[in-house]
Amino acid sequence: QISGGFFSPKEPGLFKDVVNMLMNHDRFKVFADYEAYIKCQEQVNQLYKNPKEWTKKVIKNIACSGKFSSDRTITEYAREIWGVEPSTVKIPPPNIPRD
Repeated sequence: QISGGFFSPKEPGLFKDVVNMLMNHDRFKVFADYEAYIKCQEQVNQLYKNPKEWTKKVIKNIACSGKFSSDRTITEYAREIWGVEPSTVKIPPPNIPRD
């Protein structure tokens, strides 16, 4: 739709550079799993039309989700990805003067 001018009917070639970049030079792999994403989204759309099943899945998802903590996540990255121990130095809030 973008390359065909759907979003810019008065100027059909307006997004040609964006389309070219995504189709031929997609260094961030935006489209690598796009087809699978669309198929999954279609399944989500169908499920959403069934409120009872949707609610069951939502409740199960919430019940099965783990505890999220940005501090825990950063600590794990520091240790497991970067191979360093996180600092225990406490930085004072901006409204408290530093020595």
